[in-house]
Amino acid sequence: MAKWAQGPYTVQNPAKYIGRSTPRYRSGWEHAFMRFCDTNEHVLQWASESINIPYRNPLTGKQTIYVPDFLVVYRTKNNTVRAEVIEIKPSGQSVITEKQKPQERAVVAINQAKWAAASVWCKRQGLTFRVITEKDMFHNGST
Repeated sequence: MAKWAQGPYTVQNPAKYIGRSTPRYRSGWEHAFMRFCDTNEHVLQWASESINIPYRNPLTGKQTIYVPDFLVVYRTKNNTVRAEVIEIKPSGQSVITEKQKPQERAVVAINQAKWAAASVWCKRQGLTFRVITEKDMFHNGST
């Protein structure tokens, strides 16, 4: 396990961080994304786990709360400002496959319910919702 697998993130550019409390990363991927947001000149503002979105758990039927990983406001190449709610998730927890065990399929089903609720919530707020997997984070730019 990487030395930064979990813990508090020390914000380098506090004027950009709009979260309510010290950001905490729960994986090396989240840590890398925090560093990206904190140091990238095109990211204007960012927050970690700052939004609560209600959703219905498909396994229990109960209403509960989903807290996406990030809110990011950035300037595009076309000089427009965009805001996105972003979830960092392994691809194996994003799509149901034949090889998955029932417990793994349940995780994907819950994630998909969260993301469907997040998409609707974000659209109402004028935001975009996006799930980023290792395939997005670690591509070589040739696609």
